[in-house]
Amino acid sequence: MTIFQAIILAIIEGLTEFLPVSSTGHMIIGSSLMGIATLEFTKVFTVAIQFGTILSVVALYWKRFFQSFEFYGKLLIGVIPAAVIGLLLSDWIDLMLENVVIVAVMLLLGGIVFLLLDKWFERSENNPDKTLTYGNAFRIGLFQCIAMIPGVSRSASTIIGGLVQKLNKKQAAEFSFFLAVPTMFAATCKKLYDFHELGFEFTGDYLLLLLIGNVVGFVVAILAIKSFISYLTRHGFKLFGYYRIAVGLLILGLYLAGVDLQIV
Repeated sequence: MTIFQAIILAIIEGLTEFLPVSSTGHMIIGSSLMGIATLEFTKVFTVAIQFGTILSVVALYWKRFFQSFEFYGKLLIGVIPAAVIGLLLSDWIDLMLENVVIVAVMLLLGGIVFLLLDKWFERSENNPDKTLTYGNAFRIGLFQCIAMIPGVSRSASTIIGGLVQKLNKKQAAEFSFFLAVPTMFAATCKKLYDFHELGFEFTGDYLLLLLIGNVVGFVVAILAIKSFISYLTRHGFKLFGYYRIAVGLLILGLYLAGVDLQIV
């Protein structure tokens, strides 16, 4: 992997991790078209640079993370469903992660749902911020479990979960970001540990690429989060629906054309 390729992947990660468009789908396209999807380091890289995107949420909302212990309690409650389901169904999840078609189909189905979201939740359009309860956090955490199906998007499932709990769009999106911090941190640490157990060594050149990737991902994610919140509150979900459908069709088209697509 070159520095240029590392920057491209980091930009993709930073742009798509917190948007409801499936970062997995975009990483498949980006890494496969650059011909680096099958490299062992690419798989490590796409996991490790998630630390940069996680840090972007803490940097943007640092006051919330030093607000109260109750805030952390709600995040912990929200993470529990995914932790339990992830342990119980890990083999099934790994099997799905090998199927690019599942990613494409979930992108398409999610896109159709997003075309309808504004109408379904139009009554909550101007809702004031709601006091989030532990029960709300747990139920949003249940929605997060749906994102274990590749292509669904963790952001998409948790935002929809927030809307179901009567949060307004801005509040639903922000809690989705907050919930990503412990969820992604735990998942990223586990995956890196697994790579270490398999004998992967982080040499000097690899460390440089990881540093660049995390810095780029951090900066791009901050810009993406700010732009997303602004756009979402003004225009809603419809554009993301059309975009998901387009990406899903692109992945299916590349797959049917014989392009070797790999999930990284």
